[in-house]
Amino acid sequence: MLINLTELFSADGKEKTCTPEIEMDVFQAPDGGLRISSKEPVVLRLKHMGGRKILLEGRAVLSLSIPCSRCLEPVDVPFKLEICQELDMDKSEKERAEDLDEQPYVNGYDLDVDQLIGNELLLNLPMKVLCRDDCKGICNRCGMNLNRGNCSCERSLPDPRMSVIQDIFQQFKEV
Repeated sequence: MLINLTELFSADGKEKTCTPEIEMDVFQAPDGGLRISSKEPVVLRLKHMGGRKILLEGRAVLSLSIPCSRCLEPVDVPFKLEICQELDMDKSEKERAEDLDEQPYVNGYDLDVDQLIGNELLLNLPMKVLCRDDCKGICNRCGMNLNRGNCSCERSLPDPRMSVIQDIFQQFKEV
């Protein structure tokens, strides 16, 4: 959803509160698309700070369905995003890039709420998601989820070509 910011510049200190819906159903993460399993309307408060500066404060609550890092089962991960940013409309795109303050969610005087939420999600994504702490993962031979049961794959036979390296490891264990 786009929010037009031009009406805020009519007077210093003018405020606007809005609750736009998140329109995206899939968040495009670096590793691929993640389904948004639940979402609430975003609460945004925009305040004109004088000149061409706007204070943007907001809150977003949503959940992403992220695959478990071990067994690949989907896990609903809740996010409570707190947003507090100052938008300086006087800066050019080049100046923002130099200040490392790029704002791809602002295009002219339009604020793209989905892009803003996407940027905040990107910064808050967890490094690793587990369905449970004792997740056993999947078998590296047949791909069976080991949380549901054991597979019939043989695990005890090491490659005979690796026996020399195994002997070296055994020597270090004795020390």
